Amino acid sequence: MRAFLAVLVLCASCLLSIPTARAEDPIDMTRTMIDEQIKAFLHDDAGAAYAYAAPGLKALYPDKDVFFAMVKKSYQPVYHPGNYAFGRSRSIDNGAMIYHEVLITGRDGKDWTAIYQIARQPDGSYKISGVQIVPNTDSKGI
Repeated sequence: MRAFLAVLVLCASCLLSIPTARAEDPIDMTRTMIDEQIKAFLHDDAGAAYAYAAPGLKALYPDKDVFFAMVKKSYQPVYHPGNYAFGRSRSIDNGAMIYHEVLITGRDGKDWTAIYQIARQPDGSYKISGVQIVPNTDSKGI
């Protein structure tokens, strides 16, 4: 009985020393999401890329192939970047809106800045609600 109590106390103390899991940082989570969407574009995976679009974008482009064609035409540096790196990030209203700056070198060698706007959805997930892309090499901040 004494051995059982010793094991029970030892197990309880081990459980109390386990750090509590913390929710993933929205900045890191949404940065990973952008990276995954760009990889989907690079692999011409319209379905995977479309899955990251917010409901407002899906209302404008209700079909993944129409969305994909729009990105190919209007966002070529994002669609197939030569190289990209994350710049500054900003969280608004306790993570309700996240902005990420992505510095892109296109396959043609031109430099671009893409500003991603990511909105927290009612279920707590995040979706890309817009991207503004401008020819630029300098980080201007957001």
